[in-house]
Order: sequence, then structure tokens, then C-alpha cells
Amino acid sequence: MRANDLKELKQNSSQDLIVKVNDLKAELFNLRFQLATGQLENPVRIKQVKKSIAQVKTILREKELQALDQ
Repeated sequence: MRANDLKELKQNSSQDLIVKVNDLKAELFNLRFQLATGQLENPVRIKQVKKSIAQVKTILREKELQALDQ
């Protein structure tokens, strides 16, 4: 994800971020399935999706910590 995408994600609600994580996990599952069957065209995409999941989870955790501080 680009920096602009991350800024937009930080403005989303926690529910939207959870939906985004679930969508990314589904995409990762599909990519792994394609890899196992030999149909994956871009293996680098797996790494990108994993990184995106980590970034969204980090934003979720930041929101949790902000809620606890208030």
C-alpha cells in the first residue's frame, strides 16, 4: 500500500478495517491456492498481501490503544 492509502485507512472505522483484513485474508487464501495448483502468475503478490494485512492490523491496534487512553 502507498502512503496515501494508509492515510485513508487511518480515517476508516474499526469495523471497516476488520472487513478489509478479512478481504485481504481471503485474497491471500486464493493466492496460496493458485500457487499450489501452479496457476499463480505473480508470486510477489503474496508478499504484498501479507504486508497489507500487517499494516491494517497495525492501524487497528493503534485505534485500540487510542481508545484505551481516552
